[in-house]
Amino acid sequence: RREPLALINLKKKNEETGEEELASRLGHYKAKATRHIFLIRHSQYNLDGRADKDRTLTPLGREQAELTGHRLASLGLKFDQIIHSSMTRATETTEIISKHLPGVKKISTDLLREGAPIEPDPPVSHWKPEAVQYYEDGARIEAAFRNFIHRADAKQEEDSYEIFVCHANVIRYIVCRALQFPPEGWLRMSLNNGSITHLVIRPNGRVALRTLGDTGFMPPDKITRT
Repeated sequence: RREPLALINLKKKNEETGEEELASRLGHYKAKATRHIFLIRHSQYNLDGRADKDRTLTPLGREQAELTGHRLASLGLKFDQIIHSSMTRATETTEIISKHLPGVKKISTDLLREGAPIEPDPPVSHWKPEAVQYYEDGARIEAAFRNFIHRADAKQEEDSYEIFVCHANVIRYIVCRALQFPPEGWLRMSLNNGSITHLVIRPNGRVALRTLGDTGFMPPDKITRT
């Protein structure tokens, strides 16, 4: 729903000529800026926690978040905002990263919480959630994709750089959807903790994947995928 032609009421005609003023009107709806989306997977966390509030970052996870924050700051970009999942591990990762990016506003959302986006193809034996979970989580994660991953608004004049701190399942699904790949293939990708995935959305709606799950800035002994 970002294609300029879809935003124009084609029934409205020029009163004098009876012809649609498409050329002049399309200019008001065309995006001018490029959006850079940085999808960050949360750092390593306590897998033994029964409730979300108990699944806090491990000491290594905190180190990973520091390394990710330092890496993002070193890029020298003017980040517009950090949108993060409301789950504890994503919130804590965000707090650490944000220390390296002073002044960048933080926004929490339930849409980016971890879940089961769509039944994977081929299926895997080690992870089989109940079918109802795909319906509940899938609709929410698809809503997150539609809400956050789109071309820039026509009013946006300059390129933007946004950070999203969330979860592996969410990021993998978003990447498949953004690149117009079959979303059922999301589980074929693997993402390290604290990794950076960089999507670029051009004004014409074309999407490019610059990096997927990058942790080249971390020492090998700090890399995990739990």
